[in-house]
Amino acid sequence: MDLSPISTGSPPRPLRPDPAPGARAVCAAAALIAAWIPAAVAAETKLLAPERAFAFSVQALDDRTVEARFAIADGYYLYREKLGFSVEPGALAAAPILPPGKIKDDEFFGRVATYRGRVAVKLLLDKPAPGQKITVRAQSQGCADAGVCYPPQAQNLTVALPDAGARPGPAVEATPARKSWFN
Repeated sequence: MDLSPISTGSPPRPLRPDPAPGARAVCAAAALIAAWIPAAVAAETKLLAPERAFAFSVQALDDRTVEARFAIADGYYLYREKLGFSVEPGALAAAPILPPGKIKDDEFFGRVATYRGRVAVKLLLDKPAPGQKITVRAQSQGCADAGVCYPPQAQNLTVALPDAGARPGPAVEATPARKSWFN
């Protein structure tokens, strides 16, 4: 049996000199830091649940007008073009007129209009419905300034329309404020 080395046809390569012991330690430390940084940033960034970051509420203003609102947490924003509304039963009398928003050069969607803080949109119902309950469906998508975008969200809220000439009804929140032992 022949135990001679098998030739690959390539000339043998010279061996690399062994790096200095200090260089090995620096490389090992750099690798540890590089592995630790993303985990530390993720641990430091406590993202809110989407229903807390973009708190949705609805208020019936009269028997044919409903106002949909988003209270957007600090450090978060909603995309204007990703907002959509519908009602059941019935229909909207016209497409909702959205406020202009602030232009942002977004790494995910390019140049877009966004909302921060609060946004309110009036929804006009096709037919008056005094005393009737309707469900408002909102579709939205937003991101955190930390560089994380949420998937599109759909939220439904049911609100009773006031009788004709009556005062606006109370606001209905999708996610009521958390109760605290200290309140």
